[in-house]
Amino acid sequence: MPIPEDVTGEEIDKDVRQELQSLPKTLAEDVAKNLVMVARLIDEDPERAYAYSRVALRLASRVAAVREAAGFAAYATQKYGEALAEFRAARRMTGTVELWPLMADCERGLGRPEKALDMAGALEVQKLDKAGQVEMRLVAAGARRDMGQLDAAIVTLQSPELASNSVQPWTARLRYAYADALLAAGREGEAREWFAKAVEADRDGSTDASDRLAELDGVEFMDALVEDEDQNGADRDEQGAQDDDKD
Repeated sequence: MPIPEDVTGEEIDKDVRQELQSLPKTLAEDVAKNLVMVARLIDEDPERAYAYSRVALRLASRVAAVREAAGFAAYATQKYGEALAEFRAARRMTGTVELWPLMADCERGLGRPEKALDMAGALEVQKLDKAGQVEMRLVAAGARRDMGQLDAAIVTLQSPELASNSVQPWTARLRYAYADALLAAGREGEAREWFAKAVEADRDGSTDASDRLAELDGVEFMDALVEDEDQNGADRDEQGAQDDDKD
């Protein structure tokens, strides 16, 4: 896989760079560059990010950061079996529980929501930080919905974090999930209220809460380019009709 000239490998996190020090210098540099490409592409082009992650994995499969990056890239491309295997490997190497919610969500992706719910009730969840616990709650609610248990999904999302007026990195997604569950249960009025609250918290546009709110309010958006083309077409037709009249 080609590496752009502006990628040096120094862009990676210092903790990851420290992990790579166990490798020969040239090899460490190659792995670092591929990890940079994974991070750079995972949102805009996950398939290419996945390809770079496979290169890094081939070069340094015994490095936990590499296994974790491979897991994220596989997860982004919905290769849930691969992602789960890589996350498990990274967890064995590090002993941390940070990947627990993602592992549970992989179980959902593999069509095993019951397993995801079992993981939501495991002792590992108590070791997660607040962000991880909220993520686990989102996964558990998703598993309930997978099983057709809409009311249980709604109850799962009801929490002090949902009720709090404080805006945290997870707030928009939590409110959005709650609104979406309410809407699926036919509680449109409440859903609208929570989509609006999600919009308030969504400072970086991580959800489409504003679009969902507009749909509920019956607002239709027209593409500006299409609108201009339609207007130009109408103008041409009018001009053509005037020319015909002159003839």
